[in-house]
Amino acid sequence: MTTNSRTATLLVVCTAHFLLPFMMSAVGVALPAIGREFSASARQLGLVETTYVLSASIFLLAMGRLADIHGRRRIFKYGIVIFTIAGGLISQSWSIEAMIGLRFVQGMGGAMVMASSLAILVSVFPAEERGRAIGIAVASVYAGISCGPFTGGWLVSTLGWRWLFYICVPLGLATFLITCYKLRGEWREAAGEPFDWPGSLIYAVSILLLISGAANLDQGLWAWGLIVAANIGLALFAWYESHTPYPVLNMTLLRENRVFALSSLAALFNYAATFGVTFFLSLYLQYVQGMSPRLAGSMLIIQPIVQTVFSPLCGRLADRYPPGLVASIGMALCAAGLAIAATLGAASGLATVVLLLVCLGLGFALFSSPNTSVIMGSVAPRDLGLASGMTGTMRTLGMMSSMTIITLVFSVYMAGQAVTVETQPAFLLSMRTSLLIFCGLCLVGIACSVARQKQTSR
Repeated sequence: MTTNSRTATLLVVCTAHFLLPFMMSAVGVALPAIGREFSASARQLGLVETTYVLSASIFLLAMGRLADIHGRRRIFKYGIVIFTIAGGLISQSWSIEAMIGLRFVQGMGGAMVMASSLAILVSVFPAEERGRAIGIAVASVYAGISCGPFTGGWLVSTLGWRWLFYICVPLGLATFLITCYKLRGEWREAAGEPFDWPGSLIYAVSILLLISGAANLDQGLWAWGLIVAANIGLALFAWYESHTPYPVLNMTLLRENRVFALSSLAALFNYAATFGVTFFLSLYLQYVQGMSPRLAGSMLIIQPIVQTVFSPLCGRLADRYPPGLVASIGMALCAAGLAIAATLGAASGLATVVLLLVCLGLGFALFSSPNTSVIMGSVAPRDLGLASGMTGTMRTLGMMSSMTIITLVFSVYMAGQAVTVETQPAFLLSMRTSLLIFCGLCLVGIACSVARQKQTSR
């Protein structure tokens, strides 16, 4: 593989990694305008975002396996096509229900891209350059997250929310054309093996029940029933996968490959510990510190900017030093940032907020690309798509776990009340409790990361 083709591969992957989170973060800005046009309820607007995450969670593992069997470049291209067409159709939405359905289809396309892109990158770059390449790819994700709210806000306020999805078409088309003309070769080390449809169906139904239950825990006992059913389904999935010759999730990797298993757990705990911080800080800055939404957004963008700037550097560190060690240091910084966040109160200064955002941004940059490099480097070439899908799955399940914890804590301390001046003490107690729980999860993640490092050093 020549240097030029490696550069082209990195360009293709980074373009896709920018597009997907850019669209996701920009849509959040457009929700009020969408709600006004369609007279949508708050619950329906929430489904515009949740349905995309749900779809990605359901399809990531399956698409990773399909990429190993039928070709990673092929699944990547099809994913870009589905994502782009769905985005174009969303721009023509005639109802909120149609938009929610199309977001599910778009999430499936996004899952196809995310499940195959890292596998392509690792297939092309040698081990000594893998950390740098993954670091640049991760930086493009955070660049998309950073640009989404600003660009989306400008488009919505000047041209209307539909233009947000109009631009998805040329961006997606450009990515597709670059893939067709610049990305050479195909990678399918598991070619000829059958696809595990029963296991994929059990997993999809279980994840659907899990996310549906987690999103409605404050609605009654029926939501807890969904959680119980989901866990039974996941147990059945694990049993079935252990007894089928060509599983969608190779349970042997989790049982015998401790580096893969512990690295995946570290990712799960890290995302569960950090995802909810932005949610709390957004409310804290607006309701407690009295900032406008625009000013609060400008503050919160500090974290993804730090991650964007430092992720390539942290990827290079993972090429020079043990990546597990670099990732463990990153998680320690995240834990420190969470501990600082837990001290916030009505009298706290903005310098404290800036400090914790920088700490979290640097910590996540140190953790994300090195940990991903360890996961992708711990499996055989035939399982790279699976590993890529597992990385995305840990991210989405961690995000869901984070919001579930917040829902439970709010139900205890806020009892369904809105965040107002009168309920500010209860909100601060909820925030402090949740952040301390997140800090504890981060410590568990550090333990997984350190145990993984001990395993690799033997």
